[in-house]
Amino acid sequence: MRIAVVGSAAGGGYPQWNCQCSVCRLYWNGDPRVTRRTQSSLAVSARDGEWVLLNCSPDIREQLGALKILQPPPTLRGTPIKSVILTNGDIDHIGGLLSLREGTPFAIHATGAVLETLKSNSIFDALDGVNVTRHRVEIGESFQPVNGLSIEAFQVPGKLPLYMEGATPKTDLESEYTIGLTIIDDAGRRLHYVPGCARLTDDLARRLDGADMLFFDGTLWQDDEMISEGLGHKTGRRMGHMPVSGAGGTLESFAAFNIGKKCLIHINNTNPILIKDSPQQRAVHAAGWDIAFDGMEVEL
Repeated sequence: MRIAVVGSAAGGGYPQWNCQCSVCRLYWNGDPRVTRRTQSSLAVSARDGEWVLLNCSPDIREQLGALKILQPPPTLRGTPIKSVILTNGDIDHIGGLLSLREGTPFAIHATGAVLETLKSNSIFDALDGVNVTRHRVEIGESFQPVNGLSIEAFQVPGKLPLYMEGATPKTDLESEYTIGLTIIDDAGRRLHYVPGCARLTDDLARRLDGADMLFFDGTLWQDDEMISEGLGHKTGRRMGHMPVSGAGGTLESFAAFNIGKKCLIHINNTNPILIKDSPQQRAVHAAGWDIAFDGMEVEL
């Protein structure tokens, strides 16, 4: 199984276009310890020339230009991307679909709830149904978007997309609006992709333990990060994300797990793990985790 990190940042990317938080400021000032990152997505393949894209960010055109493996083949029109699988309906995971509207066939796989979100907004009708087919993903049922890969969706505690959440959102709802993916190749190698997670349940822990590789929600270093930076009043958990550090955070929660490779993805622009050799980044590495970066490639 080949895995490529198409984008590694949370919504807005890094640096965020309008932000002078302490971490974004380093980039604007030319600090070499930080590098630009686009919004999160993975590409997975079991066969050369056939790739599955996990989420499709508004940065997709730039991302395809940067990754040679996803660039068009030497035909008049074409793409190695055979399917796009959506883990939720957030703008940073569906917005890029509109950039893939130029008549090249591929399939979209999503839960019924997310497909309904796409259907209810007529702008997505720009994706001609003759070329871009839509397929409903059922929780707990495996499907094969390309030869050599079997994928199963599972529910993950999270919240509705920001544009749907209303005045009193439930932030750790288990529903079709937030899912994780298990990807298994013909050799039985198992990858989990969980770019958003509000809390680690017992069922989720049992599923993730023992995987060959895990890409997991790395949005915020600490739960009150947005508040302490003066950027808002929401905690990470209020936004539907476990913090990386602290009691009940990712590093603590996964300490005893038996996972071959662990990697944080969907990293917010405020998160100090983006800074090379920062104390926070060293803590992540000491706990046995990698930090995803754009263009990172892994083979299982």
